[in-house]
Amino acid sequence: MHRNPLKQLLQEYRDQATDIEARDAFLSFVDNNASCFKRSLEEGHITASAWIVDPERNQALLVLHKKLGLWLQPGGHCDGDPDVVQVAKKEVEEETGLEEFRIFSEEIFDLDIHEIPMWKSIPSHYHYDVRFLIYANSQQPLIPNDESNDLRWIDFSEVSKVAPDDSVIRLLEKARLKLSD
Repeated sequence: MHRNPLKQLLQEYRDQATDIEARDAFLSFVDNNASCFKRSLEEGHITASAWIVDPERNQALLVLHKKLGLWLQPGGHCDGDPDVVQVAKKEVEEETGLEEFRIFSEEIFDLDIHEIPMWKSIPSHYHYDVRFLIYANSQQPLIPNDESNDLRWIDFSEVSKVAPDDSVIRLLEKARLKLSD
């Protein structure tokens, strides 16, 4: 079944106690929605994104999202593709123009469920975002696409000022912990 690989990733995901709630909510959503990878599922759908850090582990690459007006990690809709790792990689390429990067691990780095407000004729809905950790050289040229107003490498010490969103701060803190090993 096309949902089984994601369900396996979710079952293997272990982290902070707060993430267990998110993991259980994801599992329930995936179990109860055969169309969970399609944006046509109006209540919500699976998305995939990447927290991108430079090899020196002191900068993150963020995108100024055009619709939301927020600095966020690159990511987007699965559009029917159940391979969330590949979706995250595709979104990195499309939204940043990065040609060379590597995934830290194909294990889930973070999970986030967030509401997307109504936009034009699209009703508000939830994104069930599966997040991965990626390394990329910050000297590569960046090429924004039409979904963003800007993108840039931001020093870890500045992320909370530029992107005060709780989920971005959580990604930053998790990266600091994981990369300090």
